[in-house]
Amino acid sequence: MIEVFLAGFMGGLIRALVGVTKYISATPAKKRKVRADYLVLTLLSSGGLGLLAGAFIADDVRFALLAGYAGTDFIEGIYKIKMKQKEW
Repeated sequence: MIEVFLAGFMGGLIRALVGVTKYISATPAKKRKVRADYLVLTLLSSGGLGLLAGAFIADDVRFALLAGYAGTDFIEGIYKIKMKQKEW
């Protein structure tokens, strides 16, 4: 069971690293600022959300990893939609 939780956590971490990598590659070097505290908070929260998503997958480590990745991606998508609605 612990493997399933760890797989979900790893899925969330992978998703966070993909997001950070996209940000770094898309932002010009002069404007790029990555704060260490924000990076750690992002990694831990994505890992935690991935762990929660992976917890719903009881038996398969592979699906827990995917749930961790997709669950974090899903929450990020909802956040972006809500923030765009508040700008109007």
